[in-house]
Amino acid sequence: MLLAKTLRSSTFRLALIAIAAFGLIVAAIMAYVYFGTLAYVKSRLGTVGDHDGFTGMIELAMAAVAVLLLVLAGLAAVLVTRRTVGRIEQINATSRAIMLAGLDQRIPLRGSNDEWDRVAENLNQMLDRIETLMGEVKQVSDNVAHDLRTPLTRMRGRLEKAYHAPRNSEADAALIGDTIADLDAVLGMFASITRISEIETRARTGAFRALDLAEIAGEVVELYDAAAEQVATKLSLASDREVPVTGDRDLLFDAIANLVDNAIKHGRKGGQVTVTCRSADGCAVIAIADDGPGIPTGERDHVFKRFYRLEQSRYTPGNGLGLSLVAAVARLHGAEIALHDNVPGLTVRLSFKAASTT
Repeated sequence: MLLAKTLRSSTFRLALIAIAAFGLIVAAIMAYVYFGTLAYVKSRLGTVGDHDGFTGMIELAMAAVAVLLLVLAGLAAVLVTRRTVGRIEQINATSRAIMLAGLDQRIPLRGSNDEWDRVAENLNQMLDRIETLMGEVKQVSDNVAHDLRTPLTRMRGRLEKAYHAPRNSEADAALIGDTIADLDAVLGMFASITRISEIETRARTGAFRALDLAEIAGEVVELYDAAAEQVATKLSLASDREVPVTGDRDLLFDAIANLVDNAIKHGRKGGQVTVTCRSADGCAVIAIADDGPGIPTGERDHVFKRFYRLEQSRYTPGNGLGLSLVAAVARLHGAEIALHDNVPGLTVRLSFKAASTT
C-alpha cells in the first residue's frame, strides 16, 4: 500500500526527473572520458595493434558503472520518497482522526530529531494551542450563559409580575429602574468583551505616547479614595516623582483602576490597599497590594481568563472580566504581570519597559 502510494506520489516523480537530469550529466561525462581515452591511446600508439579488446573493456566498465548508478539512484529515490510519503501519511492519518474524533489526537514522533520530527512537534504544539483555545471558548460560553441567566431571569420575573398586577405608577417606576439597571449590567458585560477583543487585536497602538505612570496612578488613587473610605479601607500611594512609560493613557488608567477596585472589593474590610509606583532596573513597575484573603496559588493561572471568578467572589458584584482586561492591556504594552503573596493578601505587579529619554 505504501509502496503504491510512493510510486504514485509527486515527490517520486520529482525524484525521477532529478535522476534523469543527473543521468544525462553522468552520461556526458562518461562519453567525454570514453572518447578522450580512445583518442589518447590512438595518439600514443597510433594504429598499430588491435584496440578492440581494450575498447571492449572500457565499454564494459562504463556500462557496468552506468547500470550501477541507475540502480543506486532508483533505489535511493524509492527509499527517500517512501520515507517522505510515510511521514506525510502519518500527518494525514492524524488529521483524519482529528476530524472524526476530536482534538485529542497527536502526530507520533520517531525520536530522530530531524526536520520531520520538528514539523510534527510544531503541528502538535499548534493542536495543543487550538485545543486550549477551544476549551477557553467553551468555558467563556458557559460563563456567559451563567452570568446572563440571573439578570435575565430577574427581568422576566419583574415583567411577568407587573403584567398580572394592577398599574401603579410608583411600583412601575421602580420596576423600570431595576430592569434598566440589569440591562445596563448586561450591556456593560458585552461592552467589556468587545473592548478586550479590541485590545487583543492591537487595534489601539496608535494612541501610544510617552506618559508618567506615577501621575496615572495618583489619579486612580484619588478616584477610588471615596470608595475605600466607604468600607473603612486605607488607600495609599507610594511613588517616585516621575515614572516614564510608553503606552495608551486610557487603557493604563483602566487597568490600574481595575486592580485597585479589585483590591478594595476583595481585600479585608477595614484593611489597607497600597499602590506602589517605581522605576527600577530600567523598567516602570506598579504594584497594588492588599491584606485580604488573596488568591490560592493553584488558581493564579486562571484568574486572567474571561469570566473566571473565585468561589469566594461568586456573591460579590462583578462579571470576571476586570483581570482579563488588565491582562490584555499588559500584553498590548509588552508588560509582565505577576501575582505574589502579600502575607496576608495579594500583590499584583505590572512591569513595563521604561520610555526612552533620548
